Amino acid sequence: MYYFNISFSLLYTDIPFHFYKNHIERGIILNMSVTIKDIAREAGVSVSTVSKVINGSSSISEATIQRVQYIMKLHNYYPNQRARSFAQQATHNVVFISRLERDIAFTNPHMFEILCGVQKALGKKDYALTLCGVGAEDDEIAVMERIIAQKSADGIMIHGSAISTRLAELMNQTGFPHIVIGKPDFDSQLCWIDINNYLSGEIATKHLYDCGRRSLAFIAGHLADQISAHRLQGFRTTLVQKGLPVNPDFIRYTDSTKDGSFDVMKELLSAGSLPDGVVCENNSIALGVVKAIKAARLSIPDDIAVIGFDDYPFSRIVEPMLSVVNIDVYDMGLQAGSLLVRKIKNPMLQIQSYTTLPQLMVRASTAKE
Repeated sequence: MYYFNISFSLLYTDIPFHFYKNHIERGIILNMSVTIKDIAREAGVSVSTVSKVINGSSSISEATIQRVQYIMKLHNYYPNQRARSFAQQATHNVVFISRLERDIAFTNPHMFEILCGVQKALGKKDYALTLCGVGAEDDEIAVMERIIAQKSADGIMIHGSAISTRLAELMNQTGFPHIVIGKPDFDSQLCWIDINNYLSGEIATKHLYDCGRRSLAFIAGHLADQISAHRLQGFRTTLVQKGLPVNPDFIRYTDSTKDGSFDVMKELLSAGSLPDGVVCENNSIALGVVKAIKAARLSIPDDIAVIGFDDYPFSRIVEPMLSVVNIDVYDMGLQAGSLLVRKIKNPMLQIQSYTTLPQLMVRASTAKE
């Protein structure tokens, strides 16, 4: 005789207790050799009914669905995914393509938070997620062509770091289900979602204005960095709207490193007139800017208020703690995963939208205690 416990939280209320009692008294053994025929026989239904339950058919009654699901759980039964995929002409796999290089966790930490959100959304729909790293543009084209030709995935998610005009042409020609994380910096028919970085720049600049700052600087990333460019555009627009001058000397570009940003900010501070507020395009830049302000023996926020973007990974370790315009990139990943599933089911669906509103988080670097 074999014994096992059934948690009451797993019992389906629409199934008579004697149904559970019969299985307990018979001492059913949990094993991996059970087949769909066994499940059908135990549940008193046909094999096709079990198959419909597995595939989420709406033509089966709720009571039957619960009974079949209970038997499957009881036997620890999982359908053969390969056979199921073959029957449905689907892989239930999504490939996430991104540039992957050494130290990527430090240079692009948000990518993994996005991945976690994507995986959560896909997992709810029984899709697996495969991460694929690419290098040169030719690699990206070859990888994409192979995935499409071999039908090794139902859909592709492309990180903005890996997109190109040639890749866009391939996706448009094939019509393969896809979502790009980040708005491409060229006109295209690609499906994409992005954060409104323009709005983020406006929010950061308006906050400094509301704090009484009137001489504002923007420390940007690379000149070609589109995220930085959009945040800078929001900064410029807000200055004009508030009737403040846009001082070219107060807009500086960096290599987005702490040391590079320190040198740029040091040069700005030694140039003559000082800003009383600084918008830093990312956390790494903020580290260098704060270090340069302290090295000049100036106080934050008394002399210069500082605000950055994203609450991860450095904003909480800066002293004083950094005010930021934060983006929930995990939620962005969730939305991207859900939208791609919709796109897979409806390849004609066109998606080009901004998601996840920025949120201002005020801390000591802009607010006097």
